[in-house]
Amino acid sequence: MVIETFLDVAILITLAILSISFLLTAVRIIKGPSLADRVIGLDMLVAVGIGFIAVIGVKTDYFLYIDIAIALGLVGFLSTVAFARFVLRHGDDSEFVDEAAAAKATAEAQKALKGAD
Repeated sequence: MVIETFLDVAILITLAILSISFLLTAVRIIKGPSLADRVIGLDMLVAVGIGFIAVIGVKTDYFLYIDIAIALGLVGFLSTVAFARFVLRHGDDSEFVDEAAAAKATAEAQKALKGAD
């Protein structure tokens, strides 16, 4: 009886913390200011989603949700790698105000990419 009550309280606290984390991450994705901030925000959003799925799995005693959370983690990792590859290939010019600095950053990214191949 006491353990069930403690578990219910812990689940509610965890869901509240995950909800706050979700909102703060959504603000970071919307505000930016750079593409890298948005990519990291999306990666964090996947981690928060995994947390939600795991907590709901514990709450409902349906542990198949844990397998779904693991699959989401794999997809999230692959999407982060794909975004990183995109930023490496095309450069991140979202943080520059003038186009000359943006063109310079893109040229440096292209040079770094050719040096890595």
